[in-house]
Amino acid sequence: MPELFPPGIRPLAGTCGIVAGIANEHSIAFGCAKAFHAGGAELAITYLNDKARPHVEPLAQRLGAPVFLPLDVTDSGQMQALFDSVRDRWGRLDFLLHAIAYAPKEDLQGRLVDCSTEGFLTAMDISCHSFIRMARLAEPLMGAGGTLITMSYYGAEKVIPDYDVMGPVKAALEASVRYLAYELGSKGIRVHAVSPGPLKTRAASGLKGFDDLLAMSARRAPEHELVDIDDVGVATAFLATPYARLITGGTIHVDGGYHVMG
Repeated sequence: MPELFPPGIRPLAGTCGIVAGIANEHSIAFGCAKAFHAGGAELAITYLNDKARPHVEPLAQRLGAPVFLPLDVTDSGQMQALFDSVRDRWGRLDFLLHAIAYAPKEDLQGRLVDCSTEGFLTAMDISCHSFIRMARLAEPLMGAGGTLITMSYYGAEKVIPDYDVMGPVKAALEASVRYLAYELGSKGIRVHAVSPGPLKTRAASGLKGFDDLLAMSARRAPEHELVDIDDVGVATAFLATPYARLITGGTIHVDGGYHVMG
């Protein structure tokens, strides 16, 4: 893992946070969880369902997570139970990572113009509005301030071939970050979107032409290499530290500079 903190310095010591969206050891969310843990934070980690649990539970155990619960964001009861458990365990919440996105396969792999109403609404609900719902539940636990972070992608800003329905959905997510930052800023709650370059994750494997996208990104990015989950993790953990106390409302690109290219 890239070094984020000098030896012996743990700026997240004494903090607690939720990491939602780990599917396996290759997940961006796991890279972030490792960095939060390295910074000294205690974590509440979620898994999607019983099928996902065997892949996520060993990772939660490696990180010593005292809270490990299911979270299907379409189930309001599970979401409430998660935040209730956080309140019972710590009495507060310092940061939250939302790394959750989904669209039905037939809509994800088709043209945007052909996307079904049901598919579009499902993608928007799970990938965008769930972050807003989590922010609503986090707000009363962040009486001393806090940090809300979600994961986006460059397809929110520019057309990425074959990204299709997720482009408008991620654009809505980034707009939500700006409005949440405005609404919650007076309470000391900062809100961020992190936009990684393409990575080989299970979620990305559902996109058409993904291998071509990886090759193009490495070729065009000024750094001429792909990021990995640890690169994203350390950048994300930084946003939850006091060092980033006046950064809010924006999209942080972790992509080797790809987004600056014309």
